[in-house]
Amino acid sequence: MGLGYWGPNLVRNFMESPLFDVAYLCDMRPEMLEEFRGRYPGSVCTTLFEDVLRDSDVDAVAIATPVSTHYALVSSALAAGKHVFVEKPLARSAEEIVELTRLAEASDLVLMPGHTFLYSPPVRAIKRIIDSGELGDIYFISSSRVNLGPLRGDVDVVWDLGPHDFSILRYWLGSVPDEVSAMSRSCLLPGHSDVCFVNLRYSSGIVAHVELSWLSPSKLRRTTVVGSKKMVVYDDTSNESVRIFDSGVNMPDPKTFGEFQLSLRTGDVVSPHLEATEPLSLELADFGAAISDGKRLVSSPEIGLDVVRTIEAVTQSLDQGGTPVRLLSAGSHDVPAETLHAPIDDPEPEERSSIEFNAVDSPAGIGTAILGGGPAGLTAAYVLGRRGRPGAVFEADGTVGGIAKTIEFNGYRFDLGG
Repeated sequence: MGLGYWGPNLVRNFMESPLFDVAYLCDMRPEMLEEFRGRYPGSVCTTLFEDVLRDSDVDAVAIATPVSTHYALVSSALAAGKHVFVEKPLARSAEEIVELTRLAEASDLVLMPGHTFLYSPPVRAIKRIIDSGELGDIYFISSSRVNLGPLRGDVDVVWDLGPHDFSILRYWLGSVPDEVSAMSRSCLLPGHSDVCFVNLRYSSGIVAHVELSWLSPSKLRRTTVVGSKKMVVYDDTSNESVRIFDSGVNMPDPKTFGEFQLSLRTGDVVSPHLEATEPLSLELADFGAAISDGKRLVSSPEIGLDVVRTIEAVTQSLDQGGTPVRLLSAGSHDVPAETLHAPIDDPEPEERSSIEFNAVDSPAGIGTAILGGGPAGLTAAYVLGRRGRPGAVFEADGTVGGIAKTIEFNGYRFDLGG
């Protein structure tokens, strides 16, 4: 159902798949059907989706229509006993996805959102690299998905491009972010963002930044994953789409504060061999295996839900001027959709006699300190904000004239001379 921008790609791959026979091609526009009628004479062309749903020989339907139509079309297909493949995003709200998932599970039907990048050989290769521990502890991920157009009138840039990056991050990291904040601008249509900058923070300490834009002079599809051992760059527009950098920062355990030095390491760059397989064909093979064998989907309704929850949190942050929004754990489908994300209330700062510092993860092991009040904290921040090890906790106490005298770090006690 739907033969517009992405529908023809689905038709071609379904036609080429040995797992499916394409019985119907459906679109509300008769002129679109004329083009496909001559190309695929073995399939019935119709403008009536109801005809497809009434046919008991039809086991599954694929839907590639605007997201505003997804809930009505998917729910009617599930009610008719059909397995459903639907293009991303699965629906326009978390509440709709929760309900569609319930309908599918109640009838033992497969519901699959079309997050095609999860079947891309480069994306899957990086998933294996991350899971193997080759990169070490993941510090941060940065991604840019920008181009000059194509502009969309039905959704903004977050709903258009965001599902790609948010689904990839969910696949690689296995979780949704704890916290999301975003800034955007509507340059062309009022209230319709065409550029957006999204920040995501995960419970593991990983942070991510995603840039989305329809207004860039050139096409860029590039993601960088930085770990404590190595780094990897995924460039979807390059012939070498995955490059692994044996680069980083060595951080030896110090015996004294004076020995606490960092050294840069620049090693080999490796571009692994990747299979030249079309992601969409792998995606539809997964859909077929889920129907015939009950195989668990890589692009599951759970991932579809988490992607839309993230988008909704981004939208909420934008509506609140960039305020961070916390995503609560969905747990099961019984969680009410309205509780899946909530704004963060910043607590009032409290006075502390002992100052605690947490170094923020970064590839160079350089962190900014979280301060308590007073000159002691400010002085220690100057020292530790430049030398802080990721994940380390510092305590400054014993002040002389408001200046931190000693600092506890990693089991060592340093005299700052105060």
